[in-house]
Amino acid sequence: MTAAPHQNNNKNADSERFQKSLRAWARLALGAVLLAGTAACSRIQHVEVAPSSAIADSMPGAERKSAAPVPAIDIFTLVSDMKHGGYVVVFRHAPTNRDQADTDPLDYSDTMHQRLLSDKGKEIAKQIGDAFRTLGIPIGETYTSRYNRAVETGKLIAGTDVMTTLDVTEGGLVATPIENDRRAVALKILVESEPDNGKNTIIVTHKPNLVDAFGAEWVGSKDAEASVFKPDGSTKPVLIARVQAADWIKAASGGQQ
Repeated sequence: MTAAPHQNNNKNADSERFQKSLRAWARLALGAVLLAGTAACSRIQHVEVAPSSAIADSMPGAERKSAAPVPAIDIFTLVSDMKHGGYVVVFRHAPTNRDQADTDPLDYSDTMHQRLLSDKGKEIAKQIGDAFRTLGIPIGETYTSRYNRAVETGKLIAGTDVMTTLDVTEGGLVATPIENDRRAVALKILVESEPDNGKNTIIVTHKPNLVDAFGAEWVGSKDAEASVFKPDGSTKPVLIARVQAADWIKAASGGQQ
């Protein structure tokens, strides 16, 4: 006996409502897992670092603890060299909204369920970009993670469109260990790639990618911190300096804040 059309319609509607409820429940459950994991990692990985990284190294008598062996370098010497190009600058994305999480990490276009840049983060990224232009630091290719917070950071710093790539995108719990290892290798390859003539390459990524690629010393990396590398043809990235956002901004103002 064939069911009446309105009965089939009711069954379809019930099925669609069930599927929507199931997807919503799965998203909430994944969000809770990711938040719990982030909190646990934060407790395990907390490391106190110097407030201004490489610049702090030159402050006489400064009492500080450093999470990484950072070369002592004068910011103005670094800027002078960068004006000629040849450097690769790897940024951790700018500050984000702490009440958000990546609850749909398989869909990079779904910005409604991602942790996004805060207003402060947008302003800091813009100020870094303004500082680079004021200081005359030329920017060439800009690569970013596919997450919106990295894309937006890259656009605000470079002042242009960016190239997004999985190679510098945070994998976390939704990528296999093999894939996370591949991304770490890919990031190191990008860092060792010669920038366009007279330009500096910009890369915007995430803390886990920095740690996987360069070591546990980057556990303490801060939002919008820059790791400046100089490709030398070897297979090991050569770290020149780790520079905080405030250092670029201060340098652009002539050392005044």
